[in-house]
Amino acid sequence: MANKDLSRSTIGRITPYSPGKPIEEVQRELGLSRIVKLASNESPLGPSPLALEAMRAAVEAVRLYPNNLAHDLTVALAEQLDQPAERVFVGRGSDEVIHMTGLAFVNPGDEIVFADPPFALYPLTAHLMDATEVRIPLRDYVHDLDAMADAITDKTKLIFIANPHNPTGTMVTADELQGFINALPEHAIACIDEAYYEYVMRDDYPRSLRWVDEGRNVIVYRTFSKIYALAGLRVGYGIVPDHLRDAMAQVRPPFNVSTVAQDAAVASLADADQVPRGRAANRSGIDYLMSEFERLGLSGPASQANFVFVDTGRDSQELFDALLRRGYIVRTGDIFGLSTHIRVSVGTDEDNRGFIEALEQALKEVAPA
Repeated sequence: MANKDLSRSTIGRITPYSPGKPIEEVQRELGLSRIVKLASNESPLGPSPLALEAMRAAVEAVRLYPNNLAHDLTVALAEQLDQPAERVFVGRGSDEVIHMTGLAFVNPGDEIVFADPPFALYPLTAHLMDATEVRIPLRDYVHDLDAMADAITDKTKLIFIANPHNPTGTMVTADELQGFINALPEHAIACIDEAYYEYVMRDDYPRSLRWVDEGRNVIVYRTFSKIYALAGLRVGYGIVPDHLRDAMAQVRPPFNVSTVAQDAAVASLADADQVPRGRAANRSGIDYLMSEFERLGLSGPASQANFVFVDTGRDSQELFDALLRRGYIVRTGDIFGLSTHIRVSVGTDEDNRGFIEALEQALKEVAPA
């Protein structure tokens, strides 16, 4: 019997996730000693010193299973967020909490609505649960909430809204999202993915936890992978309203977050400087990159995240190769259906300046599309 006869029928619909090219692989291929990775929206500043200390101490306990419900981290998050601890669900990155949402609420034939291009976990959730994906194109790089609302049917179960959006870095405002939530039918759940929310500088950004407090059908996802710089530990969380908690608890995997990750996250929350430090450095980097793109005649949306999305007017794969030869890894836009765009994570000041120098050279080498 062929392997395909043994697998679930929905597996064939899945396109495996393609991560940014690893530094070690580029070094092996090109023989370069210095590689700068600006492809995966990782923090250039690194974890809090308190987190590093907590990780070193936690290693002594790894022979034991971690706390099953991530008690200390859950309590720390609940205190910081002013939420009951019962509403906080910790996972292996916010990815796992998104996956838990699909397991808890989606039946075969249900519909999952999201913006196009999406974060990869949204269509993956639809495929794994044998649901129907409903893609709504962005409008001027931003979620088209009116079109998303119009797409809701009696089969719609989840609507994913990444705010800020990945890969564009744009956001929807509090008033815009409030209108969408007010029109949400009782059978649908708004899943608000706020992986980059700590980087937002605008005053009109939504305070989405209030909808959880109100008992709306709203789940909010956040992560320690970005501004807290713990991407390699895989730890994130969701805040779930009371009436949806039991279903999520039913599908929570046992011992799903390591002791090292839990302790590092708790320590990160205790460092009052980690978020302000990351926000200030990121905004400086965004401003620099956007001004340089303007100087080079390139355009892209204003970003509220820790990356920029820019139309280079050139084939993104060819430009990727030209940048790679100069030691810079970026994300190509073709995987998002935007073949002349690239997504560039904010690096250190040195990384950002070096990238612009490499980009200026690459733009001369690659012909306009």
